[in-house]
Amino acid sequence: MPIVNASDQLKAFSVDFKGGGFAAIKRFVELGLPRDTSLRAIDVSLKKFMVTETAKGSDRAEGHIVLSFSFDLERGDDETVRLTDYNGSAIYNRNRGPAQSIEPILRQALENGLFYINTWINQQANTNIKLAKNVKISFKDYEEKPEGDTIYYSTKRPLAWDDFQSKTGDNKYEAEVFPTIGYDEHTDVVKGTINLQLVIKVCLPKSACWVKDGGRNDYSLNHEQRHFDIAKIAAEHFKRKIKTENLPVGNFDGFINVDYLDSYREMSDLQKEYDTETRHGAGQQEQQRWNEKIDRELKALGVK
Repeated sequence: MPIVNASDQLKAFSVDFKGGGFAAIKRFVELGLPRDTSLRAIDVSLKKFMVTETAKGSDRAEGHIVLSFSFDLERGDDETVRLTDYNGSAIYNRNRGPAQSIEPILRQALENGLFYINTWINQQANTNIKLAKNVKISFKDYEEKPEGDTIYYSTKRPLAWDDFQSKTGDNKYEAEVFPTIGYDEHTDVVKGTINLQLVIKVCLPKSACWVKDGGRNDYSLNHEQRHFDIAKIAAEHFKRKIKTENLPVGNFDGFINVDYLDSYREMSDLQKEYDTETRHGAGQQEQQRWNEKIDRELKALGVK
């Protein structure tokens, strides 16, 4: 605590708490804040606590207090999340005399900073994602109306030859589609729970689908529809994987991303396996086997 006197005849000198500032403040916090392990674990960091006094006349001193706290939430496994900071200041006047007389003022300054984080948590607990205690997930299949270039999967909206709007180019196959899967994420926090909704997209662009002249028949269209069905199966598996996860509030996106990439790889592998075994639809017996296999899987997944 630097003390700077206005008179040139008086010298500046420093004082400190008994036992040192760190030990004294630590003792104050431990004695003044009973620990409750049933509540959130908060790391309290005192970044700055400085008091400067200047002599005012022969018998008065003016003091300036500057205080800075930071508060972090412990989430386990050495993970912490910055919650908020507190910066406070105060000015006081006192009679010249022993420095001990300002102890109540300093105590009040510390209490104000600690009271601030308690109030902040009480105000933020229900709606701040950093303070959420659990994750609740739901799913929705994306729809687009009116329909544009992208077709989003629906059993009520099978593929039609009019959807094949790209030029064929030089290709040995009769037709081709390019289905994919993706998702949008929406979150809000209600009463300390993260309500996470994943909007699942199983889609393909008309502008990338093509068919050769003379290739427009029901058999070929079914083969291409099955590619779309396989993408839907992978998307439903993605949902099921996430439902089995115990999603942590601090990194639920990490788990979702891993499950999504796994499902995307599954889709790609199934598409290759399907084309290889059916010889891109040329093997009618294998095509029928895959038709039945895909229908069984869609039914088991509750796709209607």
